[in-house]
Amino acid sequence: MIELSDVHKAFGPKKVLRGVNLKIEGGTSMVVIGGSGTGKSVLLKSVLGLIRPDSGTITLDGENVLTAERDAFLARFGMLFQGGALFDSLPVWQNVAFRLLRGSLKRPKAEAREIAIEKLRRVGLTPDVADLFPAELSGGMQKRVGLARAIAAEPEIIFFDEPTTGLDPIMSGVINDLIREIVVEMGATAMTITHDMTSVRAIADNVAMLHDGVIQWTGPVAEMDASGDPYLDQFIHGRAEGPIEAVR
Repeated sequence: MIELSDVHKAFGPKKVLRGVNLKIEGGTSMVVIGGSGTGKSVLLKSVLGLIRPDSGTITLDGENVLTAERDAFLARFGMLFQGGALFDSLPVWQNVAFRLLRGSLKRPKAEAREIAIEKLRRVGLTPDVADLFPAELSGGMQKRVGLARAIAAEPEIIFFDEPTTGLDPIMSGVINDLIREIVVEMGATAMTITHDMTSVRAIADNVAMLHDGVIQWTGPVAEMDASGDPYLDQFIHGRAEGPIEAVR
C-alpha cells in the first residue's frame, strides 16, 4: 500500500534520509524503530507529504503522495501524535470529532458528538469524559482521547508517533493493547515510529530499523531477535557497546 523508493532528505548539510527503501503491505502493522534523531519523524512526515523529499519517490496505492489531491489523500489517514496534540480550548468530544465538524468529512454536530462518544467508549472512556477539557484529564486519558480522534473518521491508514511516550508501564501496556485491537478490528494499515521495544513486540507485524539514513534491517517481528544484524541486535537489547556509537 505504501512504498518508499530511494528517498533522500537533507536539511542544509545534515543528511537525514540517505536512500530509504521500504514497503508497507495493506492491512499490516509496520513499526519503524531507531534511536533519537535518526529521522523517524522525517520519514513519517514525508509519507504524509508534509515534507518534500530531495529525491526518490513515495507512493500510496501507486500514486505519488506529492501529486495526490490533498483533501482526498489526507482523508485516508488517522494520526496519534506523540504529545497528544489536543486542543486545550475544545472539550474532549470536539477534539475527537475535529475532522467530522469541518472540511470534506463534515457531519451534523449531533451526529459528530454521537460518533465521538462511541469512539471514546471504544478506547475505554465513559461518556461523561466528553464534556471535560484536556487539562482535566490524566496523561493516559489524554492519549486515549488522541487515539479516539485518530480513528473517528474510520481511516484506512493510521500513524502512531511514539504512542507510549510519557506513560507509566501499565498505561503503556493498555495503549499498546488498544492500538493492536483497533488496527486488527478496523483492518487498517498501521505505521508506528517508536524506540519502545515493548510497544514494538505488542503492535508490530513487521519491523524496520532506520539507522544512518537507511533501513538497516526489515522483516517480521518474529524474526527480529534472531536477525543476526549487529545494529538491530544492539538496539533491541539496549547495549552501550556495538556498531552504534552512543553519544556520551
